[in-house]
Amino acid sequence: MRLAPQPSAQSLRLIILLILVMGVAPSPALTVGCPARCVCDDQLVVQCAGQHLTAFPTDLPLATRQLIISNNRIVELPPLQLNYLSDLVYLDCSNNSLTEISMSTFGNLGKLAYLDLSFNTLTRIEDRTFGPLSSLVMLRMTDNPGLSDIHSDAFAKNSALQVLDVSRNNLSVLNISSLIALPTLRSVGLSGNSWSCDCDNEDLCLWVHIEGQTVCRGPPNLQGQRLGELGLQLRSQCHQGLGSWDYLFFLAIGFVIFAAGTVSAWAIGVVMVLYERYVKKKSEQMDPDDESLPNLSANNSPSIRPLPDSHGKILA
Repeated sequence: MRLAPQPSAQSLRLIILLILVMGVAPSPALTVGCPARCVCDDQLVVQCAGQHLTAFPTDLPLATRQLIISNNRIVELPPLQLNYLSDLVYLDCSNNSLTEISMSTFGNLGKLAYLDLSFNTLTRIEDRTFGPLSSLVMLRMTDNPGLSDIHSDAFAKNSALQVLDVSRNNLSVLNISSLIALPTLRSVGLSGNSWSCDCDNEDLCLWVHIEGQTVCRGPPNLQGQRLGELGLQLRSQCHQGLGSWDYLFFLAIGFVIFAAGTVSAWAIGVVMVLYERYVKKKSEQMDPDDESLPNLSANNSPSIRPLPDSHGKILA
């Protein structure tokens, strides 16, 4: 068996000297051990719940399979440290102070199957936030009071997703186009949101299962009714006739057509007048001048002398 070449002593000294000169310490994510105030076991589980942490724990073992950091005051999930944990399959970040999740947060967590972001202060979910999580099976995002916007393609890449829970947030509209396309999705929690039961949520009302707590918060005439019972009603209302915006649109189109017709008629009239004047002027230039014609009146007619006939008589 051929051994790999070993680094020389001179090479090691150069590396150590470079680190000392630049003041760079090895990344905490690369070190082996257990974070302070956390418990690590032989099953590659790191338990840091309820330790009053304000920052993501450092010194995590690279082979960590389960990480529980719930019930702390962590405000950010740093992508640089989190993505070193490429074998992570279970991540519980519930009951913290997370305000946003960047597009690079889960960039290297292709094995992650369970993710809990409940009881945080999230406000928006972008389109590629969960894109790298190709193995994600369960996603919980409940009880984020400020969460009012989830991008329509937020779950488009999560083909393994089976359970999605977005209950008790501040959602009023949810585009389900990407959810419908997920082949394994079997459960979606929607209760406790401020759903608007209008035409913007028509597809959602048709798609959801009837749940006792999934009710409308508006409009007032539908408040308290269950989403699943309004699907067909909204379908008939939203496609039955013209709405106020449709009438405004047609009114605007009519005004534009009327204005265009008026301007066109005016322009045609101006052109016709100018053309008529041009033709009249042209005809005047082509006619002979009356004063230049010879005067053939009796006073000015030329005298005609009588001519003699062949016998010398003068003809009258």
